[in-house]
Amino acid sequence: MILFPAIDLKDGQCVRLKLGNMEQATVYNPDPAAQARAFEDQGFEWLHVVDLNGAFAGESVNGAAVDAILKATKNPVQLGGGIRTLDHIESWLSRGLSRVILGTVAVRDPALVIEACKRFPGQVAVGIDAKGGKVAVEGWAEASELGVIELAQRFEGAGVAAIIYTDIDRDGILTGINWASTLELAAAVSIPVIASGGLASIEDIKRMLEPDAKKLEGAISGRALYDGRIDPAEALALIKAARG
Repeated sequence: MILFPAIDLKDGQCVRLKLGNMEQATVYNPDPAAQARAFEDQGFEWLHVVDLNGAFAGESVNGAAVDAILKATKNPVQLGGGIRTLDHIESWLSRGLSRVILGTVAVRDPALVIEACKRFPGQVAVGIDAKGGKVAVEGWAEASELGVIELAQRFEGAGVAAIIYTDIDRDGILTGINWASTLELAAAVSIPVIASGGLASIEDIKRMLEPDAKKLEGAISGRALYDGRIDPAEALALIKAARG
């Protein structure tokens, strides 16, 4: 089980949004590379990065900030937001990224995701962002009629490394992870699932470690870490103890 600290990038800064609204961005650190180092120093093993501007633009916008993060930390980094082509994927992986997250393109062009998994085994994740049980695309700005499980099952056997499942209705507002829908998804596919959206307290960490959540790869935490609602040492100690 892995706790992924999140760095969301908007205009080169580390921010958090509420409910995916770009107009409701709180700047937590103007220096994302420094934030990446801080998370590594606290003992985290991975880093989850999202190029928010890129998610809306359909191409990398905060590339310089991501490059700085990659230079600043030894931890593996996964990146989502605006990665829509095989060239984008190859470019990022060649620059030191450990895993790319494909969201909108997984809906628009699932064949590209399958091809990416063949070319870059173990380095391609699918991001499924849902609102009201339906998948949202284009930086959460557009809703589709596609169900979460329906989309996830399209990639069974394709070699997808993980599914990052975000409940938009809970993102950034500290109401707790939507465990019902997250565990339903995890039970429906063999692909490891990473929970995102709403992680609020150490109780969510404990819930993540219960037996019925064993199919989860982990969870992503943003605002709860930045606001001090979760103590990194306590959370990481619980996870370490659960690993035995």
